[in-house]
Amino acid sequence: MIFIGQSIFVILYAFTNGYLQLKCLHSFIRINMDAYIVLLVIVVMVAVVLFYKKPQKRGFVPPNFRELFQEHVSFYRALNPEEKKRFEEKIIEFLGYIHIKGVKTEVEELDRLLVAASGVIPIFGFPEWKYYNLREVLLYPYTFDHEEFLSEAARNYSDTLGMVGNGPLQRVMILSKPALRIGFENSMSTENTGIHEFVHLLDKEDGAVDGLPEALLKHQYAIPWINLMNDNIVAIKEGRSDINTYGATNKAEFFAVVSEYFFKRPDLFRENHGDLYDLMTRIFHQAPPTSLPHES
Repeated sequence: MIFIGQSIFVILYAFTNGYLQLKCLHSFIRINMDAYIVLLVIVVMVAVVLFYKKPQKRGFVPPNFRELFQEHVSFYRALNPEEKKRFEEKIIEFLGYIHIKGVKTEVEELDRLLVAASGVIPIFGFPEWKYYNLREVLLYPYTFDHEEFLSEAARNYSDTLGMVGNGPLQRVMILSKPALRIGFENSMSTENTGIHEFVHLLDKEDGAVDGLPEALLKHQYAIPWINLMNDNIVAIKEGRSDINTYGATNKAEFFAVVSEYFFKRPDLFRENHGDLYDLMTRIFHQAPPTSLPHES
């Protein structure tokens, strides 16, 4: 009898213990499954944030935009068909996130396209580049005076053709509409106000407009670039250079001025300033097209 009782006790104990262990195992699995589900949800959410690309807003272009580019933008004319298609896509993308507004002047379709071309040309060698530090371009009917704006640092200037805003005008660019057009009309010149201001914007990407575009220029080329700037600024001041004298104002203006020359007359720039040309192809990741002759 005692043996039977002990046996029953052992069986009941084993059953109870097994049940409790099974229950604990079930609870453990359930808790871990809940943790795995939470972890999976977090991973999915992080993946969505990192990899999901919001559909890009596409800007409006007129039906004849290709004809307008062909007529007015020599850089576009010299591109091959595949490059022209990529240029057009960059233009449409640009116009999708940059607002262009006229101040006391009408903004025509040609003006919008020329502003966009001014922005796209310097970044054509960077397929993914966007101007995150710009949201609006204001066009004025003539030159303008910095007194009209709320930037104390800029009030010493007048008859301005273009400027990149600071302070209250952060993420705003201002251009003279006639200067914008002239920059594209005379393909024999080495000047282009629109390109000049967008190069300032690229220079500003690293936090300082100083002629040293650290966001574009690899570290090993920084010292050679600074030396070239210094040498050429001296040459401009001494009258030994065909670079616009405004480029001798400071390093920031030198970079913007020679970039105009580089993109407007790459053939002549390469002939007259081979060292600058070679280094600027590294800065901008492109050699501007020169397959078609310049027209007067």
